Amino acid sequence: MIKNGYICLKIAINSRIKQLIMNEKLCLECSKVLKGRADKKFCDEGCRNQYNNNLNSDTSAEMRSIQNILRKNRRILVEVLGENEKLKTSLKKLTDKGFLLDYMTYLYNTKTGSQYRYSFEYGIMLLEENMVLIVKKG
Repeated sequence: MIKNGYICLKIAINSRIKQLIMNEKLCLECSKVLKGRADKKFCDEGCRNQYNNNLNSDTSAEMRSIQNILRKNRRILVEVLGENEKLKTSLKKLTDKGFLLDYMTYLYNTKTGSQYRYSFEYGIMLLEENMVLIVKKG
């Protein structure tokens, strides 16, 4: 006597083997048989979107987090600098507002050996006694 579960499993396996033998291409997301163009990879836009979202989800979350920190750093520098071209202030004032010193878009080394840490077009140079110089590029 054959149980229904065994018959269903056998039919599913046979169906999959048949698809492989016939060289039918399957959707990368849902494994449905693809019809149409020879280079088609997905059965519809929903499967394509889901596949790419799953593929990029880990990387995107980390990148979003870093981008949010960089934007927050920039907002803090804009707020503290105000209308000034340059401003000398305490590092504590920035960190109290949530500024994270380790996150920057690039470093700029001057000919004199000073180093600016930029958050987009706004930069800071570390000075003595926990002071910083805030500048706007351009």
